[in-house]
Amino acid sequence: MIIYGASGHAKVIIDCLQSQNIDIKAIFDDNPNVKKLLNYEVIHPYDPGLFPGADMIVAIGNNKIRKRIVEKLSRSYRTPAALLHPTAIISDHVKIGGGSVILHGSVVQSSSKIGKFVIINTAATVDHDCVLGDYVHVAPNTTLCGGVSVGEGTLVGAGSVVIPTLKIGKWCVIGAGSVIIEDVPDYSMVVGNPGKIIKTFRKSQS
Repeated sequence: MIIYGASGHAKVIIDCLQSQNIDIKAIFDDNPNVKKLLNYEVIHPYDPGLFPGADMIVAIGNNKIRKRIVEKLSRSYRTPAALLHPTAIISDHVKIGGGSVILHGSVVQSSSKIGKFVIINTAATVDHDCVLGDYVHVAPNTTLCGGVSVGEGTLVGAGSVVIPTLKIGKWCVIGAGSVIIEDVPDYSMVVGNPGKIIKTFRKSQS
């Protein structure tokens, strides 16, 4: 496995891979100042000629940057199946897209659908019949109740709660600790309990 990205999120990905004895062939990053990560040498810039045919995890927590890198490099590497930490509890009746990661202590319940390149972070809970679009990031200790839909590229901040059957649009930011009790339109930033829209992003920002 190759890792693209050498920041904090990559450290968690390394732990996840090591827990399953998956060999890490290389770590790439665009920042020439990053020389090592958890005793692994960091190579920069990315060289598609190295390790041809290897799977690559894009270990970037920022949804917009992760999408940009995936689209830029999509022809030069293989997208692996989802990476699932052994402590995660995942129903047999869940569909998970390639390149997604489900991390330590998370729970994904029956009939949920997880898109490509999604991050379900530490101890997050995704209940039954949820639908997560591509490039979503569900931050640590977040709770998505049953039947919640989250659009492409949305960040659901740490410790947030979304009540059942709501629809959160694409490229939204849900602030940490927010409680969402009504649908959220595309390109919105929502904070608080109950959650209130405090900002609307331009579509070009996605």
